[in-house]
Amino acid sequence: MSELSLAFTPLLPWPALAALSVAAIVVALLSLRAGGRGAPLRLATLALVLLALTDPSLLREQREPLKTIVPIVLDRSESQSFGERMAQTEAAKAALEPALQKLGDIEPRFIDAARPGAEADGTRLFQALEEGLKDVPRERIGAAIMVTDGIVHDIPASAAALGFKAPLHVLVTGHEGERDRRLELIEAPRFGIVGKDQTIRARVVDSNLGGKEPVVIATRRDGEALEPIVARAGEIVDIPVRVAHGGANVVELEAPTLPGELTAVNNKAVVTIEGVRDKLKVLLVSGEPNPGERSWRNLLRSDANVDLVHFTILRPPEKLDGTPPHELSLIAFPTADLFGRKINEFDLIIFDRYSNQTILPSVYFDNILRYVDNGGAFLVATGPDFATVQGLYYSPLESIIPARPNGSLYERAFRAKVSKEGEKHPVTRGLAGAKNPPSWGEWFRQVDTEVVKGNSILTGANDKPLLVLSREGKGRVAALLTDQLWLWARGYQTGGPHIDLMRRLAHWLMKEPDLEEEALRASAHGRDIEIERQSLEENVAPVTMTTPSGAISQITLAPGEPGLSRAHHLAKEMGLYRFQSGDLTALVNVGPENPRELREVVSTPEKLRPLAEASGGTVRRLSKDRGGAVILPRIVEMREASVFGGADYIGVKRTGASALIGVETAPLAIGLWGLAALLGVIVLAWAWEGRR
Repeated sequence: MSELSLAFTPLLPWPALAALSVAAIVVALLSLRAGGRGAPLRLATLALVLLALTDPSLLREQREPLKTIVPIVLDRSESQSFGERMAQTEAAKAALEPALQKLGDIEPRFIDAARPGAEADGTRLFQALEEGLKDVPRERIGAAIMVTDGIVHDIPASAAALGFKAPLHVLVTGHEGERDRRLELIEAPRFGIVGKDQTIRARVVDSNLGGKEPVVIATRRDGEALEPIVARAGEIVDIPVRVAHGGANVVELEAPTLPGELTAVNNKAVVTIEGVRDKLKVLLVSGEPNPGERSWRNLLRSDANVDLVHFTILRPPEKLDGTPPHELSLIAFPTADLFGRKINEFDLIIFDRYSNQTILPSVYFDNILRYVDNGGAFLVATGPDFATVQGLYYSPLESIIPARPNGSLYERAFRAKVSKEGEKHPVTRGLAGAKNPPSWGEWFRQVDTEVVKGNSILTGANDKPLLVLSREGKGRVAALLTDQLWLWARGYQTGGPHIDLMRRLAHWLMKEPDLEEEALRASAHGRDIEIERQSLEENVAPVTMTTPSGAISQITLAPGEPGLSRAHHLAKEMGLYRFQSGDLTALVNVGPENPRELREVVSTPEKLRPLAEASGGTVRRLSKDRGGAVILPRIVEMREASVFGGADYIGVKRTGASALIGVETAPLAIGLWGLAALLGVIVLAWAWEGRR
């Protein structure tokens, strides 16, 4: 294919040529006014000179026709996996390719709009279309075809925003009359104070179900069933949830599935509430004054999040002797308040070198036992008195103290070290300087004991237990079998990690999830799920995984650092994944907690209809009934028109695009022919004027 055209390459700038043209016209007009017979020929001469200065050329372009590009976007989003939609998509793809290639000068380009990453939200077909056409000039696009369920979340505001002047045709999967129920979050709190309630607002939305009967919304927190909520379809309900602990509190909401629904995946919603502790209220009770008393107080007061109540008990409140009251320097200890009415207000109770000298009535020890059994935290920091019959072990607290004294002390230099169990325990794993031997300062006194329950995570002289942890009922107890911690605090022989150790110990006692010795955790980074099993056991069993769609599989974990085993899983679905190992459960949500992709799953041609019709395209369903055959319209080529489609066909605009492969140039004003024409006119003008 060749095309002829006229081109100019001026020897002077166009403004200069314009000025010369004006001057030539003025000279010609003056000559005509003076009545000169050669004025027209002079004007012709000037015109030829000006034409020569523009250097006109005749161009012959050799062009090769280019095929018209027709992009076909195939929706592979999550909602396309419901019902027969994916099969309809594949059937449409198989039929479109030969139909377009049959036209000869059309090149189909298939673009898979894959499922977005977990950080993305919604179906983005037009983004996929834009990326798939990066290397295509827009004038080569004859039409765009989308095979989708119609639930698209990046629809442009106008046809001009498409970036090309060609029709958009939409082939909708699914069928009329689809039904679905979904649970929609209206408000979901992100943070909450531990022990306080947070309110989640949600509603049940029924599409084409028409039911008005009450719906029971099941509620679970970290897998534990809570009080169900009764609501009606379309009604917004408030769901109170107690923030049970620090860290992630995963709340599941689930509406019952009805027959004929497209999917049950969106009948669930997930809310992760990050539990934040308010002030930690700690009761520190000191007995005999000792150098460690100030260390405990300084350590606890250094944390702005700790509200410390500290008392030293030396004299029983009921003691009667001959000492005159005005000479007493100590006040009566408020036992009735602290160990009675207000004991449950404390997050942690610490007894520092307190001995059983009948100072506290047995009823208050009973209150401490109930406090621990109901979930309280209790720490015993012992001294030499613990090895005697006056020690706390021989009080009513014997049933919860995890180490029994042998009646002797070690009073010689030794270094604390992490035990075999301690290497796996989160409280002592990875402590700074915990090598073999440890680089910590020496201690000089330790109570000789035997562990009667729990785990010894630090050992001292003769590998005897130094720090023992145990669980009692719903609560926890720790026993530190030395009164030498203050040496680390004062930096003796470079000291030791006393702040880190005590902070971890306190948080373990208060059930911080990250410090559980037996725990199952799961976290999602995009679609990559990391499963972590914390255990003191040597061998860890495989973890059972339940996907959002209900599929169950086993995942084997690989050993990592001491006490930890891990595995990775690439999630193929968005939604809530459940992992179980024995009695332990971990929940993790992949993707947004209330994903747009699953808010609406009923297929519809209406969302894309305005844009398609504005571009001159059409919207139609591939199948009318469930299980019906895919009906594909005819594809025809059309010239420029306002509508590219009809009842049984869709049109592709002829673009006429071509590629330049060669150019032939023939100068018109330069060379022998141009010079002959100019000289001829000059001679003719001279002869005409000479004749006069």
